[in-house]
Amino acid sequence: MISKEQFNHEIELIIANAIREDVGDGDHSSLACIPKDTQGKAKLLVKDEGILAGVAFAKQVCAYVDPNLEIEVLIPDGSAVKYGDIAFYISGSSLAILKAERLVLNAMQRMSAIATKTKFFVDLLAGTGTKILDTRKTTPGIRALEKWAVTIGGGENHRFALYDMIMLKDNHIDFAGGITQAINQTKSYLKETGRDLKIIVEARDLNEIKEILKSDGVYRILIDNFNYEDTREAVRLIGDTCLTESSGGIDEHTIRKYAECGVNYISSGALTHSVYNLDLSLKAV
Repeated sequence: MISKEQFNHEIELIIANAIREDVGDGDHSSLACIPKDTQGKAKLLVKDEGILAGVAFAKQVCAYVDPNLEIEVLIPDGSAVKYGDIAFYISGSSLAILKAERLVLNAMQRMSAIATKTKFFVDLLAGTGTKILDTRKTTPGIRALEKWAVTIGGGENHRFALYDMIMLKDNHIDFAGGITQAINQTKSYLKETGRDLKIIVEARDLNEIKEILKSDGVYRILIDNFNYEDTREAVRLIGDTCLTESSGGIDEHTIRKYAECGVNYISSGALTHSVYNLDLSLKAV
């Protein structure tokens, strides 16, 4: 993953762009009927069950919109919530609260959904030693939020983007002329460019596992679309040479069985691309 500084910068960009997109030259609905010096208070109301995520992000949004807005947090990120819970109160300029409202809700509803699904998968893996990873199958423009939500739910982040890790998948291997060629060319590229990036290589069958193991310097092998028996054999062949990751159509019905094959990680695009927003609302009090 990228550095904390880079990640924070991504969050800042998301906030600035979202406010630009939503507010434009002014929230005219609010400006038209609410005096600019009006003070108010609102509560973040939970109308669903799941894992709450995005509270810290909401605080950043409010600070961006109006540094004088005050947030009283009652339920922190990562907590289990139920219908009727109040996550926090926002106090300050009524115009500022309304300006921040939609971004706060949109982000928190999606982040909470992702955290909820991630926690569900984490619980399914309990006791196996296998960790759940996200992927790059995220919503364009808000990847940082979605990956943040995965960590709140107890999962781990895969690479953030194309630039912070090398991942040689089937197309890379085929275009490069084979696994060994792809790995050797990658090592040369990293040396020539002075980059220190971890290398993950995807394997489509056991023969490709054996070929990958002939090269050193591989951080993790992606065991892609294997059945249980072949996954266990792949883990045996790899041993302690490098880390292992299973992927490819793994769902809540199969994830535990793949974990029991001994892999270190299981990656799932479903954590971010197949969720239903948690129902939250912001109400004046």
